[in-house]
Amino acid sequence: MKTISKNAPVLVTGASGYLAGWIIKYLLEDGHTVHATVRDKHKKSSTEHLNKMASSSSGRIHFFNSDLLNDGDFEEAMQGCEVVIHTASPFILNVEDPVRDLLEPALKGTENVLNSVNKTESVKRVVLTSSVVSVFGDNIDYVNSGKEALDESDWNTTSTVDHQPYSYSKVMAEKRAWEMQKLNDRWDLVTINPSGIWGPSLTKSSKSATIDLLLRLADGRSQQGVPDLILHLVDVRNVAEAHLKAAFDPEANGRYILMNQTLKMMDMVDVLKEKYGDAYPFPSQIIPKSDVLSMMSADPATVKFMDKNVGYDLKIDNQRSVNELGISYIKKEQTLHDQFEQLKADELI
Repeated sequence: MKTISKNAPVLVTGASGYLAGWIIKYLLEDGHTVHATVRDKHKKSSTEHLNKMASSSSGRIHFFNSDLLNDGDFEEAMQGCEVVIHTASPFILNVEDPVRDLLEPALKGTENVLNSVNKTESVKRVVLTSSVVSVFGDNIDYVNSGKEALDESDWNTTSTVDHQPYSYSKVMAEKRAWEMQKLNDRWDLVTINPSGIWGPSLTKSSKSATIDLLLRLADGRSQQGVPDLILHLVDVRNVAEAHLKAAFDPEANGRYILMNQTLKMMDMVDVLKEKYGDAYPFPSQIIPKSDVLSMMSADPATVKFMDKNVGYDLKIDNQRSVNELGISYIKKEQTLHDQFEQLKADELI
């Protein structure tokens, strides 16, 4: 059990990211000094919104250039920090080279950050942003598990570089983190394993697969219909809150699944339609699985994904986050409405 000083700076990697922005916002509002790593600290789109948050809060922020693939790049930023929050990892689903674009940044990036932790005597705790896809790969995995619900004791054993490469990158990075943590007794590790992260972003430049999916539901690309696919949802603000609680609660330990609930894609559409009616070309029907597979026949990877996910139930236990971190989940309606309104304000819809 580690007691963390609130006076020491906190390192947040991938500071320009969608989730990291909210983590930094809450740290600054609590008066913390944040050491924020970005690829280019002189790039306004990466830092301007964070500087504005710092100027209106009691906290302070300092930027450092760091690259996930460069050995030792995090050592300067880590000096004096007792907590390292490692969020930096690509979340993109359509990649040309999954090893180069996903696995290497996730795995080598985690190794580089933790190698710097091993060299930095002040660090007591690392909070790693993992994912629920480290728990399972496809919805069929839940069906095959025979369990009432998946939980933190489960691990994804079905994803590979060729099938679900993003999921594979996350499970490999988390496993490597736990391997490295077990080799020391100075710092401990807590992982946050969020489901699909939804909700408003703090900068127009934020990108994620969930943002793109919401755009597809509203801009007509999915107007002909959506598959009978269950998604898992959590508000980005809840995930950020969980990172702070994991960082400073001495009792926090192990893995924490962050998920509000599962819901079908058409349920998500219904939430949007209830508020916006016919103002946008939302999908109007569920496409039968056989038709989905036929439509995707030219893309074997997508066919395999749809075959293992469409039409299957999915249940995930989030009670550890509720009971131990005290998370009170934001309702799905607020999450989706807030995100939609933000995309409208940014003129993306």
